[in-house]
Amino acid sequence: MTETPTPETLARRVQDGDLRLHQLDDEADAATAAAARRRLLADETDTELATVADYSFDAERATETAVENLIGGAQVPMGMVGPIRINDDDAETDGGAVSGQRYLPLATTEGALLASVNRGCAAIRRDGGATARVLQNAMTRAPVFRVADVGEAAAVAAWVREHTDALAETAESTTSHGELTSATPHVVGDSVFVRFAYDTKDAMGMNMATIATREVAARIEAETPAELVALSGNLCADKKPAAVNAVNGRGRTVSADVTLSRETVADVLNTTPEAIAEANTRKNLVGSAKAGSLGFNAHAANTIAAAFLATGQDIAQVVEGSNAITTADVRDDGDTLYASLSIASLEVGTVGGGTTLPTQAESLDVIGVRGGGDPAGSNADALAEIIATAALGGELSLLGALASSNLASAHEELGR
Repeated sequence: MTETPTPETLARRVQDGDLRLHQLDDEADAATAAAARRRLLADETDTELATVADYSFDAERATETAVENLIGGAQVPMGMVGPIRINDDDAETDGGAVSGQRYLPLATTEGALLASVNRGCAAIRRDGGATARVLQNAMTRAPVFRVADVGEAAAVAAWVREHTDALAETAESTTSHGELTSATPHVVGDSVFVRFAYDTKDAMGMNMATIATREVAARIEAETPAELVALSGNLCADKKPAAVNAVNGRGRTVSADVTLSRETVADVLNTTPEAIAEANTRKNLVGSAKAGSLGFNAHAANTIAAAFLATGQDIAQVVEGSNAITTADVRDDGDTLYASLSIASLEVGTVGGGTTLPTQAESLDVIGVRGGGDPAGSNADALAEIIATAALGGELSLLGALASSNLASAHEELGR
């Protein structure tokens, strides 16, 4: 019977050059391999990793789905906001993926963030709740092809437009859930980009889109003069600020809005509708335009990042999530404040990836959206609507703090 190697033995083998870090997983179970890496770091950096070693997820599953060269877990403080009142059952309109009141776990190291979001959610709750809708689900992948010249590029682009249905059949042969909804060619000299958009149901869908696009690209190569250069040509555009996502969307495109009474604005946000509307115009719209920003909002990425960490989303895609516009104006002869937040590219899912880790799965259970929805896609739509509504609460609260000149004092009071 072969004796199980110890972390110390494995660490020495790496130090001696007998093994590479990633090969530890071939020599022992994932937990032992992680312990060996911690032992190596302790020896070479004189750092004990007792807290990093104290994790609750399954090491084997994390190694298979989430991370390479596992050493342990990173703990981020988690709080909650809510209840978030959204798309009430008695609303005159329907079509939302979620209704009633939900709590939202948020993980962050930024003091005062949850207090701020919660204050905005309290204002929303007091005046009947927000309305939120997912307007589009379109995860994208855009390969780039090489052609001989512009004439050939135009011919390839025309072929793609004429054969979208056939390309959809090819793409959908790789998945039981995803659907190719559009294929848009773009010509730049002797380069042809094709931006494919997929309805990925309850998955965030990046892997699904990549695998499907690989097959579609092979068909384009087989039936046209185009030669594939890269499966991702950056017109997708993934994890980078991009106007194409701000205009056309990526992942979920979602909007939330609310109408608040003058009394609620005064009692909860400590200011007036006029002051919030002016602060929004001068800060979020004019200031963002002057800065050349792609996001015309106060701090939507704050709430989005905290929700992504708590629920197992790809945290780098907060870049696209910050592609958001906040509006605010005074209505009803000054009696009410209308405010909205529209997020062009919120990439979220409730199945696969980090959503299967235990902490993140528990968070999705709190929200009530873990796993696949019925109908397919409804859980991820609901998550998007809830995050957008919470982010709208954060926008209202920060605008209120700025309008009433108490932003700094709030951080001082909370000891941050």
